[in-house]
Amino acid sequence: MAASSFWTAAASVRSIRQPKSLLASHGASTEQAKGSEFNVSDLWRSGANYVRLHDGVERFAVKPIVLQRLSQKRAGVFRCATIEEIEAEKSLIEKDVKQRMAKTIDTVRSNFSSIRTGRANPGMLDGIEVEYYGTPVSLKSIAQISTPDAKSLMVSPYDKSSLKAIEKAIVSSELGLTPSNDGEVIRLSIPQLTSERRKELSKVVAKLAEEGKVALRNIRRDALKAYEKLEKEKKLSEDNLKDLSSDLQRVIDEYMKKIDSIYKQKEQELLKV
Repeated sequence: MAASSFWTAAASVRSIRQPKSLLASHGASTEQAKGSEFNVSDLWRSGANYVRLHDGVERFAVKPIVLQRLSQKRAGVFRCATIEEIEAEKSLIEKDVKQRMAKTIDTVRSNFSSIRTGRANPGMLDGIEVEYYGTPVSLKSIAQISTPDAKSLMVSPYDKSSLKAIEKAIVSSELGLTPSNDGEVIRLSIPQLTSERRKELSKVVAKLAEEGKVALRNIRRDALKAYEKLEKEKKLSEDNLKDLSSDLQRVIDEYMKKIDSIYKQKEQELLKV
């Protein structure tokens, strides 16, 4: 069996090395064989091309399998958020809510303090801006404001050259105060409020309090949207969302009570003769 295989291989080699005999064995003439000698090299090239083509097909056929395996591996890699990461996101939302609500309370207090009552209060001048060397700045940043008594204010500028600018800013404000400039300081006498003026200011205070409550509701709305986003991302369950909404409502109720408390205090100041 091995010998016959050897002879078959040897015969094949002789057939390639002697192309004339090969052609003659197929009934071709010597002249045809001479004219067809170049086809032997073509035969070698064709055989080589066939090997390369066949090898390329095998490599190409392997690629879909490799890609399929890679895609299977990549499809299997899916990272879920950990409990710690979810809790961190919740904590950030809660922290942002409390910071914004606390800032809202501070804003309401500042707005209330700028409303004149029957008693002198340095906060009455918080909203006044002075044109200082071409730049608008707050009055309290360039002057010290004090209360010598319950019915007057005294403004002591750090730079005496700013006295006229401060006086002009106070006159053009809506406080209704008449400044007295002696070249060193500015004194302000707080006149007694009329009953009509008290009622008008009481309405202004009520409006400011309501604006503060609207700001709190907007903060709650933003927080709820953030929680709903976590639910859509499957980081929170529906029950989690309900619990967080309830907690958020308790927080906003607490800050609403703070605004009500500040408002009642300011209203009493306005109505007190």
